[in-house]
Amino acid sequence: MRWFFEKLFRHRTAFAGMVIVAVFVLAAMAAPLLAPHSPIVQFKWFTRLAPSVLEHAAPVDETGQTSIDPATGQPVQPQRFLLGTDFHGRDILSRIIHGAQVSLLVGVVATLIALFIGIIIGSLAGYFGGWMDNALMRLTDTFFAFPSILLAIVILATFRRPGIWALFIALGFTGWTGIARVIRGQILSLKEQEFVEAARSIGASNLRIITRHLLPNCLAPIIVLGTLAVAENVLSEAGLSFLGIGIQPPTPSWGNMLAEARGNLVDMPWWGVFPGLALALTVLGFNLFGDGLRDILDPRLRIRR
Repeated sequence: MRWFFEKLFRHRTAFAGMVIVAVFVLAAMAAPLLAPHSPIVQFKWFTRLAPSVLEHAAPVDETGQTSIDPATGQPVQPQRFLLGTDFHGRDILSRIIHGAQVSLLVGVVATLIALFIGIIIGSLAGYFGGWMDNALMRLTDTFFAFPSILLAIVILATFRRPGIWALFIALGFTGWTGIARVIRGQILSLKEQEFVEAARSIGASNLRIITRHLLPNCLAPIIVLGTLAVAENVLSEAGLSFLGIGIQPPTPSWGNMLAEARGNLVDMPWWGVFPGLALALTVLGFNLFGDGLRDILDPRLRIRR
C-alpha cells in the first residue's frame, strides 16, 4: 500500500480531486457544527433575498428608529448571512452545507447498490458463459438501451412521495449496466489463468473461485468505476430534484435549490450560483479523483515501476 499512497500524493490530478472530495465529505459530516443557521428556518421578513454580505444592519423606519418585527413586536436584530438568503428567508450557506449530506449520501448509497448488482451480473455472465452469459447480457443491453435518467423517472413515478430512499433505488437500479460489462470482461480474461485452474484442481466451488480468486483481482477497476459513479449519481440526484421528483422541499438539496432560484438568476444571482458551484466542484472532485486512480492502479504503469 505504500507505493499507492506515494503515487497518490505525487499525482496532482488525483491529489486535487481527493482534497476537493475530502472538503465536501467533512463539511457534510460536520454540517450541524459548521452551518451557522438551521437549513429550514425562515428568518424575519426583512432578510428575504438578502444579498451576499457578512452582516445586515437592522433596518430603520422613516423616523430613523429601528424597525419593529410585526410578528414579535420587538426590535429587529441584525443577522449574519455569508452567502445571502433565499425567497423564504433561509440561509443559503446552511442549506448548501446540509445539502451536501443529501447529495453525497445519495451518490454513495446508489453507487453501492449499482456495484452490487453489476458485480453479480457481470461475474455470473463472465464465469459461466453460455446461455447464462447471453441472457444476462441481453438484459444488460435492454437496460442500457434506455436513458438512465428516463428509467429513474419511471421508477420514481411509482412512489407516492419520492424521497431519499426512492432515489437510492432509482439510481442504483439504473447505474449498473456499465459496471456489469466491465466486470464481465475482467472475469473473462481472468478465469483461464493458472491460479483459477489450480483452485479448481483442489475442489474449490464456483462461488469460492468467484469471490476469493476472481473478484479480488478486479478490485482496481471496481474502485475506479465506483468513484466515477458517485459523481454521476450526485449529478443525477441534482437533476431529478431540479425536476421536482427527487428530494422534496423544505429538505435542502442542491438540485431543488437550483430549481427555486432558476427564475431569479439575473436579479439575485447568489441564490443559484453558490449551490451550482458546490455541485460542480463536487462532481469535478470525484471525476479528478477517479481519473487519477485509474492512472495509479493501471497494471501497465505498475509493471514499469
